[in-house]
Amino acid sequence: MKIKMLTSLAGVGFALAPGDETDRFPDAEARRMVEAGYAVPVAEEKREIATRKPAPEKRG
Repeated sequence: MKIKMLTSLAGVGFALAPGDETDRFPDAEARRMVEAGYAVPVAEEKREIATRKPAPEKRG
């Protein structure tokens, strides 16, 4: 679960500032941080993937 920090948080090997987005925490821990008011969930962006249609087959 990707979250956006509302407060700063530091630990062994990381430091997060307000506004930082991260997915370094397991989902359960991320939910607890959201419930405690330390972060908000980030909406997953749906990306459109461009695909090419195959060229029409030419015979002859």
